[in-house]
Amino acid sequence: MSEIKDKSIEVFLDELASRSATPGGGSAAALMGAQSAALTSMVCNLTIGKPKYAELESDMQILLVKSEALRASLTKMIKADVDVFDQLMLAYGLPKETDNEKAARSEQIQVVLKAATLVPLACAKACAEAIELSQEAAEKGNVNVISDAGVGVMSAYAGLKSAALNVYINTASLKDRAFADTQLIELDKILSGVELKVENVYRAVKNKL
Repeated sequence: MSEIKDKSIEVFLDELASRSATPGGGSAAALMGAQSAALTSMVCNLTIGKPKYAELESDMQILLVKSEALRASLTKMIKADVDVFDQLMLAYGLPKETDNEKAARSEQIQVVLKAATLVPLACAKACAEAIELSQEAAEKGNVNVISDAGVGVMSAYAGLKSAALNVYINTASLKDRAFADTQLIELDKILSGVELKVENVYRAVKNKL
């Protein structure tokens, strides 16, 4: 079976809309982040080499390297979300006839739930980074494609908030509350101040149009 990233947009959306649990919201969140990074790369590519932006050439080249690395990372997370959710479904499908089976099943579910928490948390962190890169693209990029930087920051924001929902739903089922609280604290740090930052970038882009 081919990876999601190798499928057409139409096939991906058909699978997203189907009765299958995967791909789901976690994969969609990663895709939103990857789209944001790609848009930052676009702004960079349409700024680099332009005489008008010669003094920013070095900055944009560095930004392009960062955005392309981030795009690759977030693209991998599309499949990572599918993989960990499939593992969780397998854990829930384990036999539970005897007390030993029930205990083993419960333990395995908890193990996979931790992984299922860390995957969207990593996605949230990556999307927060995508917001930062979009902000730089909006500040320094070719004004003719500045709206694309705005779309990038909004896409990253959507990905971040969407990934956060998956962290919340998985931590709610964790018995290891110390682990859960640690991840929630980390998520709060990632989310801190993000709404204001995104709104400021959005307004800055709009003012340049």
